[in-house]
Amino acid sequence: MIQRLHLKGLLSFEAVTLTFDPGLVVLSGPSGAGKSVLMGSVLSGFGIGNAEATLCELLLDRPSSLRSDVYDLEDELTIRSLKKERTRYYLNEQHISKKALHALLAPSVHYLSVRDNSGFESEVLLGMLDSMLTQQDKGYKKVLKEYKKRYLHYRQKQKELDQIRAQEKKLSDLIEFTTFEISKIREIDPKEGEDTALLQLKKQLSKIDKINDALAKAEAIFALEGTVSEVFDLAEKEGGYFWDAMNQLRADFEEIQSLAEELEDTDVEALLDRLEKITELKHRYGSIEEAITYRTAKEQELAGYERIEQDKSMLEQFLALEFAELTILAGRMSQARITQAGKMAEAMDGYLSKLKLPEVRFQFEVLPLGEQGTDRIDIGMAQSSTATLSGGEHNRLRLALMVVSLELGGGERGVIVLDEIDANVSGDESIAIADMIARLSAQYQIFAISHQPHLAAKAQQHILIDKVDNKSRAIVLDTEGRVREIARIVGGEIPNAEAVAFAKRLLD
Repeated sequence: MIQRLHLKGLLSFEAVTLTFDPGLVVLSGPSGAGKSVLMGSVLSGFGIGNAEATLCELLLDRPSSLRSDVYDLEDELTIRSLKKERTRYYLNEQHISKKALHALLAPSVHYLSVRDNSGFESEVLLGMLDSMLTQQDKGYKKVLKEYKKRYLHYRQKQKELDQIRAQEKKLSDLIEFTTFEISKIREIDPKEGEDTALLQLKKQLSKIDKINDALAKAEAIFALEGTVSEVFDLAEKEGGYFWDAMNQLRADFEEIQSLAEELEDTDVEALLDRLEKITELKHRYGSIEEAITYRTAKEQELAGYERIEQDKSMLEQFLALEFAELTILAGRMSQARITQAGKMAEAMDGYLSKLKLPEVRFQFEVLPLGEQGTDRIDIGMAQSSTATLSGGEHNRLRLALMVVSLELGGGERGVIVLDEIDANVSGDESIAIADMIARLSAQYQIFAISHQPHLAAKAQQHILIDKVDNKSRAIVLDTEGRVREIARIVGGEIPNAEAVAFAKRLLD
């Protein structure tokens, strides 16, 4: 609940400091005194509407369900807005954006205005039914929790599959192109250093005839080997180095002879063709080593593409099975909701009769699987729908929904702000509205702007907003002041004795 409000620089108000009671707080007073302006400042403290005061400070109890990983939340919260060139918001001295402030407190602050036609959207009604059911039935709570968790996972996997399918044609082209590139390099199957070896072999082939001629002439040296040996013997010289040299020469000549024979057996055309292919690879990739590295990378890339194809198949199988499971869970949720909606409609009948509204019926429609199951829900009334209701009828119906939701165990507790919800209604309707708001005030702190005596008489706290010398002021009324104000509402600015007596009876 809101404990205290402090304002400065709010249009016709100079400064306002109010301490609020729990339950129903009614604001009344002459038209144009500033009731809506003051209430607008309260709402602006929750990020609803625009801040008009230069300073607005709210002290409130922390809602039991309020959690945040970003802001430090204590048992008491102070919300402050400062307006100069622009408005800045602070939560317990921490800077917070208006959007974040509203999102944080929205579940705990409900605003009903004759100008607001929201509250009957399908997602809101389904949320209301789910809230009641989870408090009444642990089994339903478990089913709902399981459905939401699995549906989020299902949607994530569905997005992954959609991405694969969106890229399927591109993926097919990539697989084809990558396979072609790999096959070209695999077909040549280059080896590191092969280009150098081939060039050396080509160079040797170009000299094969000269090698053979030179080798034939050089072999004449072996014919003189005996003569040289004779010279060493006659001169009694050691010739071991000569014999070693001749043996090495003979081995080298044999090796050269063997190489020449191999060269003569070489397929020159095949060599040149191989050299041409290797040269093409080098021109394209820079070197044989780079070509081999590129092939390895493309093979890994191709394996990744193939895994994507496998992932697609596995995703399709998973989604088909999960869709069937989620459909079963959604069906169980739908049956429970239909039953609960019937109870809700039955419980609302008595209230709607007093509010001069026809009976309602909850209309369910089956939709494709979604975050809230397969249900879409609307409210029908007689021959019309909620879309054709006037502002007053709309809010009376929404009020009845809130009361029944509270009675059946649903709804988020917190603060409700009502802006002239009982305007332009008959006496019986005014009494019914006051009774329903009084019921709600047992669980909510309710702020209501009203021009009706019945609602004012139900208040735990009655605040008069009036204007003196063009300056607005807010006064918390005592019992005598409440009698005077309710009498004014009934009988005008100068109420008669009957109006005063009626006001006393209402308060009694």
